[in-house]
Amino acid sequence: DKHVFITGCDSGFGNLLARRLARRGYRVLAACLTPQGAESLRGDTGGGHLRTTVLDVTRSDSIRRAAEWVHKEVGDKGLFGLVNNAGVANPIGPTEWMDIEDFRRVMAVNALGAIEVTLQLLPLLKRARGRVVNTSSVLGRISANGGGYCLSKFCIEAFSDSLRRDMRHFGVKVSVVEPGFFKTNVTDLDSLEASLRQRWERLEPETRSSYGEHFL
Repeated sequence: DKHVFITGCDSGFGNLLARRLARRGYRVLAACLTPQGAESLRGDTGGGHLRTTVLDVTRSDSIRRAAEWVHKEVGDKGLFGLVNNAGVANPIGPTEWMDIEDFRRVMAVNALGAIEVTLQLLPLLKRARGRVVNTSSVLGRISANGGGYCLSKFCIEAFSDSLRRDMRHFGVKVSVVEPGFFKTNVTDLDSLEASLRQRWERLEPETRSSYGEHFL
């Protein structure tokens, strides 16, 4: 009975991983951002080895509730695996087109959310001598665009390296997955283009003029 807690299971990698691990006999604890996402995943898999909860990784109270739920589910056995998968990409674009809230929004989900979830669950991971898997990106190695996405993935890389050293004494392993460009909700081109257009429209006329309409 090995329990694995996965964030960001509404769609994409998290959703597929939750299904795959449940089929392989793991006790999957799948966290979704929305009740609809949780209900859909639960319905599609027919329950069994998979349980769901709702989690917003940008809210400390939501993280605490999820951690308490995980604790009740795993009991004294501890947590075999934590997969920090929840993530967003928008907004991305030229750095000058961003405001500080654009950076905060992405960092809150991709970096600080993953860190806080990990901190809450470390005691359970230590008990089971488990493992943490953090979803980074190839853009955690090469920064290809402005906005918070690349920054957040570089942050996850650094956090994982630090955590790996700190947890070695307790037998807890830390891994990083660095996907390339896969078709998921995070990489939806229509959404990315719409976000870019929104940033363009809110620019000061002088800034917009310096780039020119052809820049888009």
